[in-house]
Amino acid sequence: MAGPPVIAITGPARGAFGPRLLVALAVRLYGGRPLQVRPGDAPKTLTYQGVVVTGGHDVEPVLYAAEPEVEPNYDRARDALETEVIRDALDRGLPLLGICRGAQLLNVCRGGSLFQDLHSHRYKTSHRWTILPLKTLCVDDAATVIGRLLGPGRRRINSLHNQAIDRLGDGLRVSGRDLDGIVQAIEDPQAEFLVGVQWHPEFLIYVSRQRALFRALVGHARALS
Repeated sequence: MAGPPVIAITGPARGAFGPRLLVALAVRLYGGRPLQVRPGDAPKTLTYQGVVVTGGHDVEPVLYAAEPEVEPNYDRARDALETEVIRDALDRGLPLLGICRGAQLLNVCRGGSLFQDLHSHRYKTSHRWTILPLKTLCVDDAATVIGRLLGPGRRRINSLHNQAIDRLGDGLRVSGRDLDGIVQAIEDPQAEFLVGVQWHPEFLIYVSRQRALFRALVGHARALS
């Protein structure tokens, strides 16, 4: 009998203990085995069947051929590690969930770009950070992965980001926006499970529809284990 699917959880070399612990908890809840992967690790020497790219530092704009527009908050070592992990997952068809920064980097790896500062793009929503579900996600298409897992209509989400997706990467589609039209969810309709969400579902695992993202990821990874 095959063992539990191993889910690589990427993040910085230091810190982010809380989010990574919560992602690992959600993975274990659905029968997966979390594997924490940090800068300095060699992903090609590791065995895993699924990936979660967690949130954190801004993605360095050089990766999408842009000049910095805001005060730098980058982690080049993390960018390099997670770019390698994402490209490996894309090459091998592994299920992947990108959270906040992870969704942005997934988009960049597919040739997309980012808004570096969202202040001028917000009209109906505030720019404050909160782990509480105080912002609105609009899901228009019930046939998308996000639509099937979270349900169509409006859902409450949190918001901890400075940046967001601008030009969409190759093969990706938008499956959720906020009230200002800012992209909140992307996915590849041709992949088994390739999803990026701008919010942090690990802080909302008490909500069954948010846990469904991790359940789906582990379920798809189990088929590969």
